Amino acid sequence: MDVTAYFWGSFLQICHKIIVPEAVKAAGTRHFSFGVSVALSYLCKPLKTVMNQRREFEIAFVGLKPGVHVFEYRIEDKFFIPYGDQDFEGCVADVKLSLDKNNGFMQLRFDVDGTVNVGCDRCGNTLPMQLWDEFNIIVKIADDPELMNEQEEDPDVYYIGRGESHLHLADWIYEFINLSIPLQRMCKPEEIGGPKCNKEVLEKLKKMEAEAQKDTNTVWKGLDKFKDLE
Repeated sequence: MDVTAYFWGSFLQICHKIIVPEAVKAAGTRHFSFGVSVALSYLCKPLKTVMNQRREFEIAFVGLKPGVHVFEYRIEDKFFIPYGDQDFEGCVADVKLSLDKNNGFMQLRFDVDGTVNVGCDRCGNTLPMQLWDEFNIIVKIADDPELMNEQEEDPDVYYIGRGESHLHLADWIYEFINLSIPLQRMCKPEEIGGPKCNKEVLEKLKKMEAEAQKDTNTVWKGLDKFKDLE
């Protein structure tokens, strides 16, 4: 994600959620300009927070010596605000990055561990899911990184320009946490009907399955008389 696009995307979100409502509210009291001033005062702190968070996930690799360097990050819900609404909440994830700096390239290994709360695919109740996965990225230095990234077929290889001094990790962390969430968001079979489940929904599903099975039997019932014919 482009840093400029990220900044303005966050700016527009804040305008929509804070500046416009505050200004409109103040307009009702005939102090629209004052309302705008008040709203803008709200703007400074959130934008500063967003940009500080962005810098938190930047690594000035030019100052690193060759070899392995370890960085650790705690990821919570506030991290995902610039990315819009998510289909999970209550994220508490620990991301450990091992950066192996070499001549002309870097090897990155992201270890993701933690939990998120998702909606169960079976009953809709909130369900905590374990995050655990490992991802590897090779970062190479090139004269024309945009062209190289377009032509590269390996999704685990990424190019940066020779003039770059920082690695921007936020988008990778966002992607890897999402990939760490299991595709099937359901409790284990032996846990069905337990305290985490919506028993009312499960009962309705059970009745629907029974009715579907009954309808299937009815469809084939008329063909039973033909099964012994040769």
